[in-house]
Amino acid sequence: MPVEILALIDKPLLLIAVLAVGAALAIGVERLAEGQKRAERRAYWQGRNKGKRGDRFGAVSRAGAAKPEDISTSQLACVMGAEFRARPLLNRPEAKLFKALDAAVIARNPGWQVMAQVSLGEFLASPDREAYGAVNAKRVDFALMDPDSRVTHAIEYQGTGHHQGTAAARDAVKKEALRKAGIGYHEVVAGHTTAGELRQLVERLVPGG
Repeated sequence: MPVEILALIDKPLLLIAVLAVGAALAIGVERLAEGQKRAERRAYWQGRNKGKRGDRFGAVSRAGAAKPEDISTSQLACVMGAEFRARPLLNRPEAKLFKALDAAVIARNPGWQVMAQVSLGEFLASPDREAYGAVNAKRVDFALMDPDSRVTHAIEYQGTGHHQGTAAARDAVKKEALRKAGIGYHEVVAGHTTAGELRQLVERLVPGG
């Protein structure tokens, strides 16, 4: 055993003081690391949220914020140098489901509408910027909108390849945000999309007109 350790054992008060200092340093390092992780997570979500609005294209002003005119100019230059093509909003199974769902809703109440591929940020609000950034760009497959343009129910189509990767985690985030906003969440599973099954679902969700 090293001489230094033996010397400390002979002086129990000094040993306790050394251990206390070591413990305090360890706790301080752990708290510092956790604080850095929280800051990184906060910066990640804020960066994603800003990126959706195009902030990543803009130049940074002296105050550290991108100037609106610089953002627009950079975005225009980026778009002018890229190629674009139109593509379907929905794949074939989703398009088929949308037509059947839309017909069932109109038959039930013509004042209601079915919206497709709607971002949660368009119909949810939160004073917590970080929480809002976590759901802003996430989408629901279909949203039922009442005559006052309020989304009251979200419908997700669970196709054959839906439950892959992080799909379950993404769905959990959407479900919780919708639940807190008082908006219903419903799943339509592949193979259970007959006209009768969709009509029963719509009758539960949409009041008769």
